Amino acid sequence: MLRLEKKVAVITGAAGGIGQEAARLFAKEGAKLVLLDLDQDALDRLANEIGTENCLALQTDVTDPEAMQQAVALTIRKFSRIDVAFLNAGIEGPVTNLCDYSIDDFDKVMAVNVRGIFLGLKAVIPEMISMGGGSIVITSSLGGLRGMAKISAYIASKHAVVGLMKSAALEYASAKIRVNTINPAPIDTRMIKALEEGFGPGAADAVQKKIQHGVPLRRYGQPQEVANLALFLSSDEASFITGNSYPVDGGMSAS
Repeated sequence: MLRLEKKVAVITGAAGGIGQEAARLFAKEGAKLVLLDLDQDALDRLANEIGTENCLALQTDVTDPEAMQQAVALTIRKFSRIDVAFLNAGIEGPVTNLCDYSIDDFDKVMAVNVRGIFLGLKAVIPEMISMGGGSIVITSSLGGLRGMAKISAYIASKHAVVGLMKSAALEYASAKIRVNTINPAPIDTRMIKALEEGFGPGAADAVQKKIQHGVPLRRYGQPQEVANLALFLSSDEASFITGNSYPVDGGMSAS
């Protein structure tokens, strides 16, 4: 039996590297998908690749409560239920010292990375309660478990979503809703390329080598490796797992 057979999964940040791989993997494992992102063109390409019969692609701003509620309403209208939510949308923000970090940039990172998760939880949990349970997987970061200089808003936001996860896991365990975070770093996506350039303008290759040297496995992770963990936590194989954070980091959290 496929691991997500007869399940409906909502994925935010679905046009990004991790989101796309999760969508492909979830579809392969039998899920009907609702893909949310701001990039409608990328969503449409992904939906066409997967097959539009069992896939709904919705341009959605995760920071907008009305947009999130509308996305959930359209999901229920098309598929009648939500079993899985992979709340994956996030941004890195600029690389700069805390005192030089603009308030606008800080607010933008917190809006997407924290408010977006909060609104996602508020939107999907009532539907899961009505269905008798579900699984929510939130993309945090290794930065949600430890500190790092020059990306203070990102680090703060990823710690915050771990707190949201723990609260939600405790509050809704009795409703058979499981909530966990995955905590990746560093993964070969657009985000790590932006951070490389941010940490070393004009010297991204040198930054990449330095980052990879700090990874015990001596390489970046691949988006599919993160998607594999998201799939496991979303599936019934993880039926006794809730309220925890799971690094996908090549061994970095061991040090």
